[in-house]
Amino acid sequence: MSPVPLSKIKIESKVAIIRAALVELAKFSTLTQKEFTKESQNFAVAEHHLRRALEATFDLAGHIASRLPLSPGQRPHTLKGLALILGTKKIVSADFAKNTLVKMAGYRNRMVHFYDEITPKELYEIVTQRTGDVEKFVKAIVKLIKNPKKFGLTIEE
Repeated sequence: MSPVPLSKIKIESKVAIIRAALVELAKFSTLTQKEFTKESQNFAVAEHHLRRALEATFDLAGHIASRLPLSPGQRPHTLKGLALILGTKKIVSADFAKNTLVKMAGYRNRMVHFYDEITPKELYEIVTQRTGDVEKFVKAIVKLIKNPKKFGLTIEE
C-alpha cells in the first residue's frame, strides 16, 4: 500500500491563513496594554485572528500526522498528541513540540471551550510576545514541503 501524499494546496492555503492572521495580529504590537484594552474591538479582533492562526496550525498538524507512517498505537487523538508526534518525527524540534506547540494546543482549546475566561491582559501578552511561535511552526512546515522525503512523506503538487 502506497502512502497518501500531503496536499500541497491544502498546506499552502493553511499557511496563507496563518500568515494573514499574523499580519493582522502584528498591528497590535505597537499598542500598550492600556491602549489595547481601551478599545473593546481590539480584543475581539485579536481573539479572532489568533484563533484562526491556531486552528490552521492544528489543521496542518492533523493533515501531516495523518500521512505519517505510524503504528495504530502511535496515532494521536488530541491536539497535544499531534504536537508531540510532530516532534517525535522531527518535523519540528522535540523541544519546540513539547514546550511550545503543546501549549499552543492548550490555548487553542481554551479559546474554543473557555473563551469566556480569556482576559484582555493575557490575550495582549500573547499577541505582542508569542506570535513568533506560530511563525516558527510555519517555517518548519515550509521546510517539510520543500523536502517531504526527508520525513518519509510524499506531496501531490
